[in-house]
Amino acid sequence: MPTSRSYGDACTIARALDVVGERWALLVVRELLLGPQRFSDVRRALPGASSNLVTDRLRELEGHGVVARRKLPPPAAATVYELTERGRELEPVVLALGAWGARLPRPEPASLGAVSVLLYLRESARPRGTACYRLELDARVWTVRTEPGRLTVEPGEPAAPDATVRTDPPTLNALLERPAHLAGAIDDGRLAIEGDLAAVRRLLREH
Repeated sequence: MPTSRSYGDACTIARALDVVGERWALLVVRELLLGPQRFSDVRRALPGASSNLVTDRLRELEGHGVVARRKLPPPAAATVYELTERGRELEPVVLALGAWGARLPRPEPASLGAVSVLLYLRESARPRGTACYRLELDARVWTVRTEPGRLTVEPGEPAAPDATVRTDPPTLNALLERPAHLAGAIDDGRLAIEGDLAAVRRLLREH
């Protein structure tokens, strides 16, 4: 059930934690940083959280004005969750936590979702050229665009990608750390590429 617990502390840090301090709340925010998501997308990205718990966190965040629900027009006719303007103000907070957490050991075993990898790619990329990629991770499609000094990510199909990449988040993460292993990932079937292979090599190296 949704919680109404409060620290009862006037400190602004405590007041912020009254809104986003519940378990899984900031990870729900993380999943919405790259754009609107359906409930099923958020739930799949958080395998350690039950459906009821994700529902509660979304309801609480909506009640605090951090998240909003929106009905997509036909033919999609689906309900999506997205960050409000107030919710987007949490982005530098979440990214700062990610940078701080990068120095901590990884849990074993551990899941790794598409948004986490794509946020890392976006924040670390230093592209020198212009390109568009169709990136398919765990049956979801993302559009990645580069221009000198900037990389953007958004959910959905690109109009005319230079290359299509199909893989899973752990494989993409491993290749961002070791781009030289691209050929091996293709050979053993963990990754498939259509289009400009050189553009994919640039994407992996320019971060």
